[in-house]
Amino acid sequence: MVKFKSAFRPLRIRIGGSLQDQVVYKVGTSDLECPQFKSIHNGLFGFSKGCLPMDRWDLMNKLFNETGAKITFGLNALMGRMVSKDDDSLMLGEWDPKNALDFMKYTASKGYKIDSYELGNELCGSGVSKRVKAEQYGRDIIVLKKLVQELYPDPFTQPKVLGPAGFYDKQWFNVFLQTSGPHVVDGLTHHIYNLGAGVDPSLINKIQDPNFLDQIAQTYKDISGSIKSYGPWSRAWVGEAGGAYNSGGKYVSHSFVDGFWYLDQLGMTSAFNHKVFCRQSLIGGNYGLLDTTTFIPNPDYYGALLWHRLMGPRVLYASHNGTPYLRVYSHCSKKTTGISLLAINMSNSTMFDVLVTDDSNSNPQEADQREEYHLTPKDGNILSDVLLLNGKALEVTEGYDIPAMNPQVVDASSPLKVAPRSIVFVTLRGFKAPACAL
Repeated sequence: MVKFKSAFRPLRIRIGGSLQDQVVYKVGTSDLECPQFKSIHNGLFGFSKGCLPMDRWDLMNKLFNETGAKITFGLNALMGRMVSKDDDSLMLGEWDPKNALDFMKYTASKGYKIDSYELGNELCGSGVSKRVKAEQYGRDIIVLKKLVQELYPDPFTQPKVLGPAGFYDKQWFNVFLQTSGPHVVDGLTHHIYNLGAGVDPSLINKIQDPNFLDQIAQTYKDISGSIKSYGPWSRAWVGEAGGAYNSGGKYVSHSFVDGFWYLDQLGMTSAFNHKVFCRQSLIGGNYGLLDTTTFIPNPDYYGALLWHRLMGPRVLYASHNGTPYLRVYSHCSKKTTGISLLAINMSNSTMFDVLVTDDSNSNPQEADQREEYHLTPKDGNILSDVLLLNGKALEVTEGYDIPAMNPQVVDASSPLKVAPRSIVFVTLRGFKAPACAL
């Protein structure tokens, strides 16, 4: 597993989720009890409070250091609050940061690198299990920002502050940004499960329906609008996205077809100026990038790795005049001159021939060469867990190393052929996109 994490270097790992607002940190001389999570009928998400002892935190950081991971840590935001007498979903009172501060002091004293701290999980808007009003949460995150600034006075190593880590609610998010004020929230994090429930029998159809996938674009547009109007110092992050909630689809979320949703989301969020996309999950549930039993990569792992290797941070506008079943995204190439493209063909019968042109020239632009990575499922079965790269199965070696992922190099003047139900990454070396020269 260490090798699979290290392949990304850096791989961002978000520590948190449904139970983070139940966690106490057993640190220092704290007299807090250190219980294990237990299943209870009336607990938050059906569980009791749990504990993170520092010896376990030490072991986790050993793994993070070995893999070069960037850590986003989700803090318990319900400390000190009480349930409203009138609404058992509403939590009242100020956040008590004492236990979190002790944990952060320990982390800083050990030299553990934290990229960002996030306050709470899914407490915004109407909440999922519990909720906090936007004005109160805004005041609380100001407290967190001040603690981070005091503990990490060097602005170059200071962890970012993130929130609210939940589903977008326009009014709630806008009030939160107005309350917290300038330069407090570095990353405005929101969660996406736009495919609905994992048990939905129509899940596989939704993933292949471009009109359905386009619906979430309005949320990304609205998030960008909130930031522009009320928090231009902040950046949009997808802090958690698994496609289908409740652990994903049993036969769908770990198979080839899930890449239609996942890679399309990476392209779409980049086009809407999102800076981070956290996939739920690395391991766990049906949507894990790694198999929960064998730790062997599932197809989306390889799709994510190609995105990481090929697609640079500068996003280009890409469009075509064909069917919506062909999705295209373009970025400046990450490690070479030119551009990289992602093409997703959701059609079950149509092959597309694609010619790449720039805005100022209606003719195909010359490129030194074209490197193609064609991803298809084994035996044409879109529910297969075996991914083919240019017709060859991607399988880890006996030493559990990632297999070679080499492109096929073709004549750049020929059309790019995108087969039915396939995903293609392309690098065009020498393609002179003006935005990539800046």
